[in-house]
Amino acid sequence: MNIAIIGYGRMGKMVEQAAQARGHVIAAKFDVDNNVNGDGLTKESLAGVDCAIDFSVPEAVLPNIQKLIELGVPVVVGATGWYDKLESVKQLVADHNGSLVWGANFSIGMNLFFKTVRYASELFARFDQYDPFIVEQHHKFKLDAPSGTAFVIERLMRESYGNRTPQSLSIRAGYAPGMHEVGFDSEADHLSFSHTARSRQGFAVGAVVAAELLQGRKGCFEFPELLFEEK
Repeated sequence: MNIAIIGYGRMGKMVEQAAQARGHVIAAKFDVDNNVNGDGLTKESLAGVDCAIDFSVPEAVLPNIQKLIELGVPVVVGATGWYDKLESVKQLVADHNGSLVWGANFSIGMNLFFKTVRYASELFARFDQYDPFIVEQHHKFKLDAPSGTAFVIERLMRESYGNRTPQSLSIRAGYAPGMHEVGFDSEADHLSFSHTARSRQGFAVGAVVAAELLQGRKGCFEFPELLFEEK
């Protein structure tokens, strides 16, 4: 598969390594020097590209998505901080019969964590004495807070808790790749479980897997829909 990388920073470079390790070709790279406001994404610059993987910054995501979908290039969106526009992106994909997969976190381990969060919330929501909470910590360079992953965790918990919003805390300090904890606290006891990323490698591998799973499909998908699809 020929892949274009959009956002050639730390994550973009790791996506390159992960893609090449899985036998793919990096056909194009786009960053601030050649893709201001998505202007570098053209029919010519994307010729032969089977899928684009975007790990750019929040303000660049929407122009990139629009160009890619209009050009008929399937796209994996790993960048976060744009989910307030998710419904309009879904409409854009539908209008152009496009292909897009998004994910707040492309780590396969984290997506298993999501399933655990959903099930645990179903159980604990039955008992009012337990207060749900979310704690997430990332490096001081992360631009969005709460994280896109915390956004998804809260959405999953709301399926069971409705308008009872879990208390949430975001920490931006140091150099941690990412930690997310979900807990349930009562006067009698405290239960919690967490996911800690040791590096960004898991995000990069997951994004490449998403690109593979997206091939031949039309529509807008959240990564778990493809990852856990029943065969």
